[in-house]
Amino acid sequence: MKKYKYPSVLAIAGFDGSGGAGIQADIKTISALGCYATSVLTALPVQNTQGVRNIFHIPVKAVSEQIEAIMDDVFPDAIKIGMVHTPELVETIVKTLAKYKKVPIVFDPVMVATSGHRLIEKETIQTIVKELFPISDILTPNMDEASILADMQVKTLDDMKIAGEKIKDLGGKHILLKGGHQTTAKITSLFYSDKHSSRVFESLKLNTNNTHGSGCTLSSAIASFIAQGKSLNDAVACAQAYVSEAIINGSDVQTGKGNGPLNHFFNPQKLIKNELV
Repeated sequence: MKKYKYPSVLAIAGFDGSGGAGIQADIKTISALGCYATSVLTALPVQNTQGVRNIFHIPVKAVSEQIEAIMDDVFPDAIKIGMVHTPELVETIVKTLAKYKKVPIVFDPVMVATSGHRLIEKETIQTIVKELFPISDILTPNMDEASILADMQVKTLDDMKIAGEKIKDLGGKHILLKGGHQTTAKITSLFYSDKHSSRVFESLKLNTNNTHGSGCTLSSAIASFIAQGKSLNDAVACAQAYVSEAIINGSDVQTGKGNGPLNHFFNPQKLIKNELV
């Protein structure tokens, strides 16, 4: 009898009890795109659609053991890393993953929530650049996160272009600098695939507050398409299209009193079954 395997994606990220962002958004996205989701919890933010009320730490030993438990058993085809808010956490994740065969890594440098709440300790940024950048295949900062990483204001498309080059100089292999916070009628994101070139993604800006977790969703979608076997360029393009549709299909729904979630399941895919050789 033939045996099959699901393409699997490991999400290493923080919690969101309201279900729109963090590891909940990761699991929804990975599942909606036909992949098998595994997860490692890095932090326990207390939040809802209106904002973050508190953040409780997960012991780094617990994070390390979670990673080992998954890597030893359901080895992923891609990894998405989200909220890593302390230097010790960054170092633990990098050190633990180094024990295993290299897997494509999508790193979403979660630093500022959709509500504007800062989610990261200042001293963590240097550790992220030193430890996580080298093992990440693509970084997906938004404009607020790019301003922190590039140490400059990022308000316009021209600012984004400068910040993108600065983040590349910090050691980012590939960067998708997201333009969702632009105030123009058209949103422009920049994908830096090598030192001297960038690809432009454009979409119309929707008049909706339902974008909570859009960054988590995008990075998980990229990881999911990589797990399916797509090239990085194609994975980014497919993920951008998926998030746009998820925002459109969730724009007229009220969930909570603040920034609502995307509609991750506007067109859910069946779990993909790849034949084992």
